[in-house]
Amino acid sequence: MSPNLHPMINVAVKAARTAGSIINRAALDVEAVRISQKQVNDFVTEVDHAAEQAIIETLLGAYPGHAIWAEESGPEHGAQDSEFVWIIDPLDGTTNFIHGLPIYCVSIALAVKGKIEQAVIYDPSRNDLFTATKGRGAYLNDRRIRVSKRIRLQECLISTGFPFRPTDDFNSYLRMMGDVMQRTAGLRRPGAAALDLAYVAAGFTDGFFETGLQPWDVAAGSLLVTEAGGLMGNFTGEPDFLEQHECLAGSPRVYGQLVSILGKYSKFANVAEKAAAQQAVAELAADQGVLANANGLG
Repeated sequence: MSPNLHPMINVAVKAARTAGSIINRAALDVEAVRISQKQVNDFVTEVDHAAEQAIIETLLGAYPGHAIWAEESGPEHGAQDSEFVWIIDPLDGTTNFIHGLPIYCVSIALAVKGKIEQAVIYDPSRNDLFTATKGRGAYLNDRRIRVSKRIRLQECLISTGFPFRPTDDFNSYLRMMGDVMQRTAGLRRPGAAALDLAYVAAGFTDGFFETGLQPWDVAAGSLLVTEAGGLMGNFTGEPDFLEQHECLAGSPRVYGQLVSILGKYSKFANVAEKAAAQQAVAELAADQGVLANANGLG
């Protein structure tokens, strides 16, 4: 059994399951779901709104003094001056959901004084529940999960997200994907970043990278990854990624090798920063009892 008996995680699980049941009911007749477009290729449905409302009501019902930061409604609910902030994506993978492709999830994280301390990712189509409490490990359906043990990049499966907005830098992303494809066993694009991070935590994939992500996409998944023994940061390996719109996750060995491939594509990259970032990665890996010299950080 998972020791995630912290009362806050229990409330978050209740909220996620409530949202999941709304999503599952709507999925039975997805053709009937009303859809609107926030911007090109960025969709929102009445299901996103209903699921978000259910989550907010559950969380504020238990913790009326907490703040809410949600994808659809933003920071308008709860006590916004609170040091407890729930970061919510009610339906990550909306485009998949609209098409009936069952790869989407509910993502709920609690930040305390800016640090993520609780995380729940719930996949309603598989009834998979990922949870993490800071310092207590990460779990999938009450089973402890760990990041993959693979060391050689050519044996690794890496997930990503493709750019989909007209303002995205497609050419840069194509070069990145080409660099990673040639060095790995495969590149995957499931279509829900929160679930991608949960899958890195569970060892189903060995690493993940994407640009353009928002805090609600990565908040819960980042705690799952680090509590499962992985590393999380931006493309230069620095751990401050939440609001930087570029995200890299993986086991310590794989993370270091991905930094050496992707670091040059980071908007934060210059020669000095890259050297410092690679040193930081080596130290992080060493802290986790990993032989950093196998990391390809050279």
